[in-house]
Amino acid sequence: MIIRRPLAGGCLLALAAALTMSGAPPVAADDGGTAEPPKVELVLDVSGSMRARDIDGLSRIAVAQRSFGEVVDALPAETQLGIRVLGSQYRFPGSPKSVGCRDTRQIAPVGPVNKVEAKAAIATLRPTGWTPIGLALRAAARDLGTGETTRRIVLITDGEDTCSPPDPCDVARELAAQGTHLVVDTLGLTLDAKVRQQLTCIADATGGTYTAVRHQQDLTGRLNQLVQRAGTTYKRTPRAVDGGAGCADAPVLSPGVYTDRERFGEHRWYRVVVAPGQELRASVSVSLDRRLNPDYGVLLRAVSQDGQELVRGTDAGSGRTDVLSTGLRWSDQKKDGADASASPSPDGGTGGDPVCMVVSNSFSAPGAARAAAPGMPVELTVDLVPSSDAPGGPDLGRGWLLLVVLTVTGLAAGLIIGWLARWRIAVWKEN
Repeated sequence: MIIRRPLAGGCLLALAAALTMSGAPPVAADDGGTAEPPKVELVLDVSGSMRARDIDGLSRIAVAQRSFGEVVDALPAETQLGIRVLGSQYRFPGSPKSVGCRDTRQIAPVGPVNKVEAKAAIATLRPTGWTPIGLALRAAARDLGTGETTRRIVLITDGEDTCSPPDPCDVARELAAQGTHLVVDTLGLTLDAKVRQQLTCIADATGGTYTAVRHQQDLTGRLNQLVQRAGTTYKRTPRAVDGGAGCADAPVLSPGVYTDRERFGEHRWYRVVVAPGQELRASVSVSLDRRLNPDYGVLLRAVSQDGQELVRGTDAGSGRTDVLSTGLRWSDQKKDGADASASPSPDGGTGGDPVCMVVSNSFSAPGAARAAAPGMPVELTVDLVPSSDAPGGPDLGRGWLLLVVLTVTGLAAGLIIGWLARWRIAVWKEN
């Protein structure tokens, strides 16, 4: 729902001037348009525990194999996919741990996929070994290489790392610190609390998501969604930005895509300079990377510097989605009319007034999911376009003329309805 309110111009020009004098340049998002294809690697746990038959009457490995096959069949043509496994060769507990904890191999290199060969390689896997998750994540990052666009690792496992060190959560932080635009999404095939905690930590460290899977169709749907997401986001890597605690200390954003994190009950503030003749368009998406209590929501508002709300967008959920998104659009119609020919200021210059945007949430979560840091992943998109007049409704008139028209119309309608009713009664009595 979008609610629009007029802007009170007040002291905005003075505040804009003060902002200019402070010398703080606007934050600029990374440029998009690269021709680099999306790259994603699926990392599958093939350790001994994957033999357990507790998902739809099938073993965990059988469910994963079916889902992998369907995902490979539905793979977008432009997406380069790789497949890596862990625990697939050295038997647990038959082989020495020192050997089993080096057991990770790539069965399909990252690149255009031969679907027949990939599905055949997946179908021959048999659960045998240990669970070196940390080592597999490092190897998967090397498989994907480096570049300017986001790469994704999707980890599917049913247990904790049994080979630490390296601790997989520390490995995820290490990969995130390298600045390689790497996101790790995790899918857990068990509801074990320790497994959930470890997988959530891995996802949190890289801006990914964690999902608990209890049915084969859920695993297939989630895998397809994550692979598709790699294809829809690879052209532009969001720029990391830290929202302020209030409007006064909020960063100034130019048009682009940004990423941030927001804790439960927190407000994250940003500023955008909107010039006369421009329209602000903004959207926010919050990834729900942990289990939440029912009935939650996200709110995006545009606010003037004196605290007056200009417009808002909201979205709400009840536990059946993994992303909440909302958006807004706003322009100062008064100033648009005064200077409709003003050119856009894509660099966020001083040709207009700063408008504050605030992202808020109504999240709550039980138990261990309440982790205060690093917060929920937030993606914010900002754009400035030439403004267009809001569509007007039909003009029915105003003042005494409208009152006379409505009175006459009402009297005529009453007389006609009364006459028809009397005629109907008279005819009914005669018959």
